[in-house]
Amino acid sequence: MTDPSPYDLAQQAAARLAELTGTARHDIALVLGSGWLPAAEMLGETTAEIDTTDLPGFSAAAVAGHSGKIRSVRVGGPDGQQALVFLSRTHYYEGKGVAAVVHGVRTAAAAGCRAIVLTNGCGGLKETWTPGTPVLISDHINLTGKSPIEGANFVDLTDLYSSRLRGICKEIDPSLDEGVYCQFPGPHYETPAEIGMVRAIGGHLAGMSTTLEAIAAREAGMEILGISLVTNLAAGMSGAPLDHAEVLEAGRAAATRMGELLTRVVPRI
Repeated sequence: MTDPSPYDLAQQAAARLAELTGTARHDIALVLGSGWLPAAEMLGETTAEIDTTDLPGFSAAAVAGHSGKIRSVRVGGPDGQQALVFLSRTHYYEGKGVAAVVHGVRTAAAAGCRAIVLTNGCGGLKETWTPGTPVLISDHINLTGKSPIEGANFVDLTDLYSSRLRGICKEIDPSLDEGVYCQFPGPHYETPAEIGMVRAIGGHLAGMSTTLEAIAAREAGMEILGISLVTNLAAGMSGAPLDHAEVLEAGRAAATRMGELLTRVVPRI
């Protein structure tokens, strides 16, 4: 018996998700990266919470700051939308393959989600972006050398990160800045020379997630909003070593602002 394709596995996960949450269809998905976990509490009423391992194709969370849970959340009151909130993600550096990295995105699409909010904690290349600064992702540079799409399926990425959704965010918070996100394979942090390369090729944010998920979301036809939480100045900018504990602490400090932003943005998606 052959293994199911990644798309069939996502359909199986979505079917099991509907059984466990009691919700036949979800409208919007959110993937909350390092430092974003406290913001989930502010989104709305949690109607169900399950372990990622309860669904086919998912594995346990492997990174500090990620809970390994998936929540079904009612956003915008009783007549609002049903959000599917992933409180962890599989990272490329875990070595489980690209299909595992984007399995959550494909499951969300199979569950009915028409839009997805991808968040992350990352290093910032602008000195004015102090730790805790949210930045809208306007575009990305995928430095993993991989794609979640196989075969001759040519997907247009011209407006990958929705200009419409970025506009809604700026209506809510005009102070929000934008930047180009660069994904490195990880798990090691970037060298100062690599950050110099990012600057030279037009990048403003450096991290270890998001781009592969965004590509899979576009393939699935979802509208995408990307938001980075700058948790530290990128390598070589501050003179201090990089530390994952610093990433988590910056996220906790910014949790209220992140929660307020998502609470106001998600009902308008």
